[in-house]
Amino acid sequence: MSAVIESNHDDHHHGPAKGFSRWLYTTNHKDIGSMYLWFSLIMLFVGGAMAMVIRAELFEPGSQIVSPEFYNQMVTNHGLIMVFGVIMPAFVGFANWMIPMQIGAPDMALPRLNNLSFWILPAAFGILLSTFLMEGGAPNFGWTFYAPLSTEYAPPTVTFFIFSVHIMGASSIMGSINIITTILNMRAPGMTLMKMPLFVWSWFITAYLLIAVMPVLAGAVTMMLMDIHFGTSFFKAAGGGDPVLFQHVFWFFGHPEVYIMILPAFGIVSHIIETFSRKPIFGYSSMVYAIASIALLSFVVWAHHMFTVGMPIAGELFFMYSTMLIAIPTGVKVFNWLSTMFKGSLTFETPMLFSIAFVALFTIGGLSGIMLAIAPADFQYHDTYFVVAHFHYVLVPGALFSLLAGAYYWLPKWTGHMYDETLGKTHFWMSFISVNLTFFPMHFVGLAGMPRRIPDYAMQFADWNMMVSVGAFLFGLSQLLFLFIVLKCIYNGKKATAEVWEGAKGFEWTVDSPPPYHTFSSPPSMESLKA
Repeated sequence: MSAVIESNHDDHHHGPAKGFSRWLYTTNHKDIGSMYLWFSLIMLFVGGAMAMVIRAELFEPGSQIVSPEFYNQMVTNHGLIMVFGVIMPAFVGFANWMIPMQIGAPDMALPRLNNLSFWILPAAFGILLSTFLMEGGAPNFGWTFYAPLSTEYAPPTVTFFIFSVHIMGASSIMGSINIITTILNMRAPGMTLMKMPLFVWSWFITAYLLIAVMPVLAGAVTMMLMDIHFGTSFFKAAGGGDPVLFQHVFWFFGHPEVYIMILPAFGIVSHIIETFSRKPIFGYSSMVYAIASIALLSFVVWAHHMFTVGMPIAGELFFMYSTMLIAIPTGVKVFNWLSTMFKGSLTFETPMLFSIAFVALFTIGGLSGIMLAIAPADFQYHDTYFVVAHFHYVLVPGALFSLLAGAYYWLPKWTGHMYDETLGKTHFWMSFISVNLTFFPMHFVGLAGMPRRIPDYAMQFADWNMMVSVGAFLFGLSQLLFLFIVLKCIYNGKKATAEVWEGAKGFEWTVDSPPPYHTFSSPPSMESLKA
């Protein structure tokens, strides 16, 4: 408690500045965490609006609303914004808010770097979105931007896209260096690595992944730039290059990237399940080892995206087996979550509902991933809506649901007010029903052979597509309810206690809600947690 009293005493010296300059110059981890979270929420609605255009076009077969060119721009930018502008910044927002509080640190280790890594993000997405207003239109070659579509046949705005991707990568690398430094150097006395909360562990491993693969993406887009402007032939077959090289380089970044988007989710969900089961997480050390195993294996599975390019059979077999192998540590995690809930005294508040839905639906997404890992079967599934169904099941009920669960779980701590539980549950059930209505039928149309990224389709898929579009619009509307819940919570929710949730353990629950501007002026002791 002494830490809380001391920090309150200091508040009038070190409180936040007033007005816009507070946000522009802030080095406080809570302010920066909040900015990341608001940024990702805004981008969710921008990327979501693009998804609505896609689904409105696909409501009926034939060219209905937008031109095929604009449709392609929507698909490309929807993917880029959702991956780099929503899921990743949101997890970094959680990291900024929670890691210092969970390890008993006063702030992040490199606060100015922290400020910079946030403020270059709006600039990056400003550049990306400005391409819609330029001659030639926005990028239109899919979020994976395969050469030669993104080099020889791309609109002139591709250069702006390359610059934007570079800046996003720089932001990620700086954020990761900051997170690793904070975790290694600023833990409370007595907190060994194997006593760290699982969310801290998951981000610690994710940060190493980011530092490893973001330079690879930078390399890929630099080679694209050279091919477009400087006459090189990295990806031009006519000049002795190889378009498949691009796919290898891209997916060597891209597959660890998809794990970057899910590992922090594992940490969040672990905390929520142990809190609402009222018992410690089952198999803590195996959870840590499982996260580390997934991270290591993510580097040796990339070519499962490329089974149809004509690889040697030995290559296909290697990538098929390594992809299946990654299911084992993931399965360990799922069983550990189920075992934590087993015979626990469960209550079903909104964070718990989202977490249980996460475990169930993420598992479905994982199982369709195993189907795609079987090379001969993948020849049938490749480039169909089955693939879209697979990755949306791991990214929407996976990453996005875990973010929503974490938001409901920690909002009372952040704001000092409780959210409206009835509205929260309404938001959950609307999201849960609509997400399944949207993405489950995609498995069927995919298996029946409907190709992805095409603005038109055959008549036999019309009924399913109509259902998917209705589900998508319902899902989009339910996120507006989430925005309302957040604003209502900030401005007039009931006062929250310090502990917030019965059964919540960890340093963040020992300080007031909302926590003081500077959380721990003297480090808390591990003994205080045992009480």
